[in-house]
Amino acid sequence: MSTLDLRGLNPAPVTPFTVDGDVDHAAMAGLGKWLASHDGVKSLVVLGHAGEGTFLTADEQVAVIEKLVEAVDVPIIAGITGEGTKVAVEEARRAVAAGATAGLVYPSHGWLRFGYQDGAPQDRYRALYEEAGLPLILFQYPDNTKATYNLDTQLEIAAQPGVFATKNGVRNMRRWDTEIPVLRAEHPDLQILSCHDEYLLHTMFDVDGLLVGYGGLAPEPLLELIAAGKARDYAAARAVHDRLLPVTKAVYHRGSHMEGTVALKLGLKARGVLPNATVRSPLIDLTPEAEAEIVQALKAAELV
Repeated sequence: MSTLDLRGLNPAPVTPFTVDGDVDHAAMAGLGKWLASHDGVKSLVVLGHAGEGTFLTADEQVAVIEKLVEAVDVPIIAGITGEGTKVAVEEARRAVAAGATAGLVYPSHGWLRFGYQDGAPQDRYRALYEEAGLPLILFQYPDNTKATYNLDTQLEIAAQPGVFATKNGVRNMRRWDTEIPVLRAEHPDLQILSCHDEYLLHTMFDVDGLLVGYGGLAPEPLLELIAAGKARDYAAARAVHDRLLPVTKAVYHRGSHMEGTVALKLGLKARGVLPNATVRSPLIDLTPEAEAEIVQALKAAELV
């Protein structure tokens, strides 16, 4: 079992590209070093949705892990997104060889449309740990997808060898309020991480930390939010939430959550952390008006 401690902020950073569309490893290293310099950042989680991980080739995925492992002192966690279990195991083996400390396991994406057979998610986690030796994070998808796991499935995965944390993004507060206490009671050592970028205030008092793309743009206020949650200080947490609300709206209250990735890059450009906001197809650029809105929101939150 992993002894990896994620009780704090675990940003899921974007993957920078050059203006020609190649992975910009120098910019990635700079972003990683900036994030890791904040006290309370416990890991960097790459190759997920915010990191456009499924848009990279296998060689590019490996290189992102290798270069970040060289650049920063915090653990690197790799998103494992392969559709079939055999493909995912091979992806996990590459991540281990590249230096990843753990894996964030995405559901087989066919489940998003068609749902999953009982027992299939458990088999996916079992194979990944047994065949790749990678400590794993259970990823709970939103309630409005067919890839969301029922409580029994979550409990069974959490009980499996190698599973040490859960990233919960159910986005149904009724389920959150009823299922998280059960997970906590049945598996007290399971580290519970919220990934509700746009609903963080509600979840802050129930978690050990955050695993969010938002952390790649605004680590400073999110670390304040974590501290307020752990202190049970609602007033302080609400103040951070309210200060960040313009940024939350500009980044995450868009037409789709994927647009949030584009917005994150624009925000990092405005903060002077990235040299550009290049994205890879099928993502497309936002309008100049949207970029101006993001910049104004960051100014309102005193982040630029």
